[in-house]
Amino acid sequence: METSATRQSLYALGHSEEELHRLSRQGQAFAPFTRQLLQEAGIAPGMHILDIGCGSGDVALLAAELVGTSGHVLGVDREQKAVDWATARVHALGLNNVKFLRADPADMPSGGEMFDAVIGRLVLMYYPNTVESLRKIVRHVRPGGLVVFQEFDTANCRSMPVAPLFDRSVGLIKQALSATGARIQLGLELYSVYLDAGLPGPCLRMDALIGGGPDCPAYGLVANVVQSLLPVMEKLNIATAAEVDIATLEQRMRDEVVAGKGVVLSPGLIGAWSRKP
Repeated sequence: METSATRQSLYALGHSEEELHRLSRQGQAFAPFTRQLLQEAGIAPGMHILDIGCGSGDVALLAAELVGTSGHVLGVDREQKAVDWATARVHALGLNNVKFLRADPADMPSGGEMFDAVIGRLVLMYYPNTVESLRKIVRHVRPGGLVVFQEFDTANCRSMPVAPLFDRSVGLIKQALSATGARIQLGLELYSVYLDAGLPGPCLRMDALIGGGPDCPAYGLVANVVQSLLPVMEKLNIATAAEVDIATLEQRMRDEVVAGKGVVLSPGLIGAWSRKP
């Protein structure tokens, strides 16, 4: 049963087919950073991994590559649509070392399977009580097991020289996520969150996409997030569809940055890892 302590904030991005596609595109863009984090943290062949908030399955599939056929990955998500989508991907790939389940580890009773590691990307930011939720999640990790999470620092996302449309679009995203309860700079809080959850102080790393010119993926990534958040933006009177003009937003941002010979930065993707005492 969902409790007030572990209940997730409104996931404003939704779980439509378009959003699941967006998650996969975002996952591809961030895959090198997540792979490096998992490898540096110690994810290795033969390990049994729990991936929470698996979404469309990108992090679980990446972990499945690292643990190999002698290992196993269980991806869990609160939304059945996401679980079904990720499961279909696994079947299409013919993989036998990863499966998906509808569940929330913060609400799952302890005493079941103990994992060598728990991992997650951009998921703790949606828990209102992050410390208590992490403490509950870690119950599913064996002593000495890894706790590895990757969360955003959205303050890192900006343009140089200033590209007003790009920065305004990022501002709309921050406003919509914050208004629905997401912690948009949780990456910078991970060190204290781990300590407060009873874990050793984690090692940290930060990665980000940076680029300029017409082929930089950041324009599309930002425009896609705006599109997923647009219903919430309209509901909360943050912006209207007419103001955003989503059909041309990506190209207008691209034209603006290219004209200024500028660069844009994605949110900082901050990874933290530690071992359960």
